[in-house]
Amino acid sequence: MLRIPKKKFRHHSLTGRITPDTLYKAWRKVRANRGAAGVDKQSVQMFESNWDENLAKLLRELKSGTFSPLPLLRRFIEKGLGKFRPLGIPAVRDRVGQEMLRALLAPIFERLFHDSSHGFRRNRSCHTAMKELMRHCRRGWGMWIVEADIVAFFDNISHKLIYDMVAAEVADGKMLALLKKFLQAGVMEGTMIKRTRKGTPQGGVVSPLLANIVLNHLDWSLDKHGFKFVRYADDFVIVCKSRKEAEKALELIRQVIETELELQLHPDKTRIVRVKDGFDFLGYQINSLTVRMGRKAEDRFKDKIRQATTRHHNLDA
Repeated sequence: MLRIPKKKFRHHSLTGRITPDTLYKAWRKVRANRGAAGVDKQSVQMFESNWDENLAKLLRELKSGTFSPLPLLRRFIEKGLGKFRPLGIPAVRDRVGQEMLRALLAPIFERLFHDSSHGFRRNRSCHTAMKELMRHCRRGWGMWIVEADIVAFFDNISHKLIYDMVAAEVADGKMLALLKKFLQAGVMEGTMIKRTRKGTPQGGVVSPLLANIVLNHLDWSLDKHGFKFVRYADDFVIVCKSRKEAEKALELIRQVIETELELQLHPDKTRIVRVKDGFDFLGYQINSLTVRMGRKAEDRFKDKIRQATTRHHNLDA
């Protein structure tokens, strides 16, 4: 595993930034996103009915270090072809706590992130990722593409790796303990609670930030060796001028992903292709001349239209 030295200057007093105002802002974000109830069956509306007392209690627990998150509620969503993606749904109070942690950590790590990372960052999106990719291709970089897929990325990230990467920048013991509590909260499936020894759940408020923190090491490794790439969360491609360069990029990716980050590349979904032969990225089908909405992207678009239509009819009713 990658060894991560602690920085000489680290951020100490993050707990002091948890105030009634900052916690209320975290609560407003959670309230705006709504979402399902967790294992305690408390909905956002139920939390809101007594929000002032709930936040006051949460504030005391976060400041004192006595906060203890509940296990996540396991749910599965269909992702096509009979396959399902596991989600971990935190309780509403835990989502507020996670959002508070995310708000404290994000400014520290945002300044360290690579410009070619587009997922879950302010003023960045799938669209900015696609623009950068097409810019690389049109400038003559994109003759060959390395497509890479990490097996069950969110489910398999090492807790120690996450903790060490955060601790390299943060020295606040209570915040590091809080991070560890969220990672080890466990998952309830049916009536059974399973311990979580690795991974950060899809559905967790802080999970996208932790994913970017871990994969930032890959970004800068690629940059150091002069490779052009575009990454959106765990979905990324490397843009190369020749097959030889693409083979070197793939060799580096294997070293970083499998040896240093202790993850696994999917053998059937990791490949080298010519741009003119076409490849998929973020649900789009791309070749040297066109970018076309792929089946997955089209299905997501139709789902959004159906949801918007349903909301519209409900408003008219």
